[in-house]
Amino acid sequence: MVRILFLNPNKWGRGITPIWIPSHAAVLKSKKHEVGLFDATFYKNWTDDEISYNTNNLQYKPTNYNEYVEFNEANIYDDLQHTVDDFNPDIIFWSALSSHINGEGEYVNIQYGHDLIKDVNTDAIKIAGGLQPTADPYSVFERFPFVDYFIGGESEFVLADFAEQFQNERKFSEVKGLIRKEGNKVIINSIQSLISNLDDIPPYDYSLFDKRIFYRAYNSKIVKAVDYELSRGCVYACSYCVETTIQNYYGFSETTESGVLKNANQYLRHKSANRIFSELEKNYESFGIELFRCQDTNFLTIDQNTLLELSDLMEKSNLPIKLYIETRPEGINKSTVKLLKKLHVDGVGMGVEVSSESFRKNDLNRHPAQRKIIEAFRILKEAGIKRTAYNIIGLPNETEEMVIDTIQFNSILQPDNITVHFYSPYLGTNLEKKSKEIGIFDAYDYGVDSQLRTVAKSKLEQKQLEFYKKNFNRLVKEGLGNLDRLKKVELT
Repeated sequence: MVRILFLNPNKWGRGITPIWIPSHAAVLKSKKHEVGLFDATFYKNWTDDEISYNTNNLQYKPTNYNEYVEFNEANIYDDLQHTVDDFNPDIIFWSALSSHINGEGEYVNIQYGHDLIKDVNTDAIKIAGGLQPTADPYSVFERFPFVDYFIGGESEFVLADFAEQFQNERKFSEVKGLIRKEGNKVIINSIQSLISNLDDIPPYDYSLFDKRIFYRAYNSKIVKAVDYELSRGCVYACSYCVETTIQNYYGFSETTESGVLKNANQYLRHKSANRIFSELEKNYESFGIELFRCQDTNFLTIDQNTLLELSDLMEKSNLPIKLYIETRPEGINKSTVKLLKKLHVDGVGMGVEVSSESFRKNDLNRHPAQRKIIEAFRILKEAGIKRTAYNIIGLPNETEEMVIDTIQFNSILQPDNITVHFYSPYLGTNLEKKSKEIGIFDAYDYGVDSQLRTVAKSKLEQKQLEFYKKNFNRLVKEGLGNLDRLKKVELT
């Protein structure tokens, strides 16, 4: 038996259940290893209080979230050392891939985990996975020097193989997917296979999480929720999306002229309907989970027969749960909305990104027409399904006029919720490479967080981007009549 301590370096100060934690715990426990978790979420001297930030700018509706959770007054670094001393891990692991890869601080967690662990006194082997080692394995040891090994790609079974070697022959050169060093030389082991059948991962284990982590603000209410995945993969290859980094790792790099991945059926994977339903039911019964925040990159590209079978199971059970999903406008029609209703889908998030069709197509490799986006939002509204519009500001070559056009476009869509992300240069994506070429980002940027800060040096200055992040929702709701006055007050 090997003792593995997971580290969740979440800095947002609110409930997120990173999907890699229950998936890796399930695999390791099935191999009879002991698993523990140190969760940084509720430490006062660590959190950035993302809820307050995005409530003040009207992205979130006000709630009494802080009445449901108690924050730790203790020093996080002292508590982490105490946890390591008590648990005495053989391995400390953090940051990994799942479908949970966009927009909730996943990218920067490898850095935050490194910041937490670098001064811990321990003999444990430190391993990190995630997008950086997947995209650029030759540079990760330089960027994160206190890590002993890295894993590229999906890491559930790679970490289990490493644990097996740890307690036996320690032939780490044979562990597929592992990135290691021999002297000063970086060695990349052969790439592991894609997990083609997600049912091969045992039922995801959410029991490691503190009960506080399940409370979540949702449409002005506090509900019990978890992040969840039915599938992995995406048929699209948007130039800014970290999904493309994973696609390239596994050799899926060819696309059609409309931005669709060739051989996508080999890259898309999903759980069986019975498996999905049993996990939903178990989490409802064990933890009272009422909202499942599905992190699937594009929910409506999941096998339709699987979704139909799942909808039948849910309808027969009368399980009192809701799903929040993410998909694209191309998949929304009267037939799919009928399916979503049967699946208890309460809310749908869709990427608008920017209003300009030509910019979306030529710069983002994203092809839906404005009329299709408008139609999708209309159909969902008629069906009584809440709609969230995802927008990005600070993209390479994006101008202030384009941001204003996107605000006006959101006014046409009239979403129930609007989120605004700072563009983040995710390593390995085509747009990240372009961003470096034109000089609006450094060779590698630390502290990247699309919700809390921008590190761009673009046509729009940081102060302007922060202004539009703060006022985007207000300008959508109230119109652009006060724009010049607001700019005069806040930017001069």
